[in-house]
Amino acid sequence: MIKIVGVRFRKAGKIYYFDPAGMEIETGTHVIVETARGIEFGTVMIPPREMEEDGVVQPLKPVIRIATEADEITEQKNKEKEKEAFQICLEKIAKHKLEMKLVEAEYTFDNNKLLFYFTADGRIDFRELVKDLASVFRTRIELRQIGVRDETKILGGIGICGRPLCCSTYLSEFIPVSIKMAKEQNLSLNPTKISGVCGRLMCCLKNEEETYEYLNSRLPNVGDYVTTIEGLKGEVQSVSVLRQLVKVIVEVNDEKEIREYKVDELKFRPKRRRDNTKISAEEMKKLKALEDNGGKSKIDDTK
Repeated sequence: MIKIVGVRFRKAGKIYYFDPAGMEIETGTHVIVETARGIEFGTVMIPPREMEEDGVVQPLKPVIRIATEADEITEQKNKEKEKEAFQICLEKIAKHKLEMKLVEAEYTFDNNKLLFYFTADGRIDFRELVKDLASVFRTRIELRQIGVRDETKILGGIGICGRPLCCSTYLSEFIPVSIKMAKEQNLSLNPTKISGVCGRLMCCLKNEEETYEYLNSRLPNVGDYVTTIEGLKGEVQSVSVLRQLVKVIVEVNDEKEIREYKVDELKFRPKRRRDNTKISAEEMKKLKALEDNGGKSKIDDTK
């Protein structure tokens, strides 16, 4: 067992482990730690506790100190400087006529490095831009190209549900999302209905996937033949996944009628689920473009 403390450096960012160095630190406390980027200002999300050594990448760097009032002031000044750096970088990008969209500027706590995050359709030769920025800020400059999901995570926004975006509020890492998840939940496969603000498949498709997989596994397919609790045989007309009800066309006294049953009142042989989704080749092409199986944020690889 090894004692750790979990620290986060940005809202909804990944939590990194450090050695508490014998300090008693509460959740929400600001601390100063050393990372691969240099000295950083972070927030404790997991108070000191013991953890299996297999779950920790060693060696752990110790927490330098609990943030002082002077550290808080320095962090606030850095935030103000980042706004100024952002505007200057925008001007330099326009000057060099580069096809890139600046998303965020970020100083390390010790000001030893200034990072600029941007998006672009392809590779950008920004060597001259870096030289220009270095002459202005007189510190190490790093330009980092990120994807559209990372951009949305940084900027935030409101989803079609009317709530703040999951990625910018609580998702610390992106999860792979596929068209299969939308099919499993019987959602419309219209790309405009299942894509998020970033233009990729919505992260929340993952939230209920396991529940729908389990509920669907207990139901017959539309068109399957089942035996009812009365011993009648009939064809499945429709199913209600959440209510676990099945409408069956049965024949009674030479007349066909539709009856609704609980799935437990039916007998049927489970079959390999058929894909009855009707979708054009053009729509499928758009849906494939929405799929994102990268699953990992590039922003959090900096620590």
